[in-house]
Amino acid sequence: MSFARPELLHLLMLVPIVGLALIIQVRMRDSAMRRFVSPEMIERLAGRASGGAVFTKALFLLLGACCMLVALAGPRFGSHYEEVSRKGVDIMVAVDTSASMLVEDVSPNRLERAKREVYDLLRVISGDRIGLVAFSGAAYIQCPLTLDYAAIEMFVGQLAQDIVPVAGTDIGAAIETALSGFDAGSRTDKVIILITDGEDNEGRGLSAARKASEQGVKIFVFGIGEASGEPVPLSNGSGGFRKDDNDRIVVSRLDEEGLRRIAQTTGGEYVKALSGDLDLDLLYFSGIKKSTVETELSSRKVKVYHERFQIFVFAAFCLLLLEGVLNERRPAGFKA
Repeated sequence: MSFARPELLHLLMLVPIVGLALIIQVRMRDSAMRRFVSPEMIERLAGRASGGAVFTKALFLLLGACCMLVALAGPRFGSHYEEVSRKGVDIMVAVDTSASMLVEDVSPNRLERAKREVYDLLRVISGDRIGLVAFSGAAYIQCPLTLDYAAIEMFVGQLAQDIVPVAGTDIGAAIETALSGFDAGSRTDKVIILITDGEDNEGRGLSAARKASEQGVKIFVFGIGEASGEPVPLSNGSGGFRKDDNDRIVVSRLDEEGLRRIAQTTGGEYVKALSGDLDLDLLYFSGIKKSTVETELSSRKVKVYHERFQIFVFAAFCLLLLEGVLNERRPAGFKA
């Protein structure tokens, strides 16, 4: 026999303490009654106390409590094996880590907001393989496709503005790198989630999107920022702002139109980050899950135990029922 929650069995050690407390409580009750009422009157009104019945009631109560605790611990004996498969799609998440992602037109800034959205996504997906790409002026696979969501979460936590040593924003490189992360021979539906403010310095995003479309890969774009734009802060935390060659402050603006064209080229969708933290979740459920077909990604046999808590629940019910029915006092004049 095994238990689903064996730590609850430690509570059984409290049962003798409860039994001792019950004995003390009964004796205190009887002592209090004798101070105000004579033993003859008690026997006439309530009947003669039966030591055996009192002991039996207490025993039934404690055994019933033991059975309930064992039932809560989840007893299991007997088992069988079942074939368990995981179905899903392949998703490469490409996160913009360029300097413009430090702009604070969303809270706390664009990059941190992007990381929060990916964290939320990892909590709701199930069965899909997911990989991670970081990009700015170049793009690199941070984590290949995996079912290990904890590993992905660790790599997302390491994303920073300086993780890619090449300045600028090359959305084309991000898409091409994400495409290289897929298994070309796999029939699994493939999706790229592109998280960026859309400032494509190299201007290759649309041509890369056409390449993705030719390979049957849909791109779902998650735009972060505001079209009105804000100055790009320096990454050293000094409080200053970046300036161009003409000594003018660099302002970063969300390019919604460009991002929308990239998504539409592949049959995907574009969504802008709003005030909440569940926007990427909604894109996943309303866009990705509805427009893709899940295929089997892995299969294995697992041992399934047979739950037997019902036996102990029934035993506890019977014991507590007997405890309630049994009278600890015999009627006056009763003779054994």
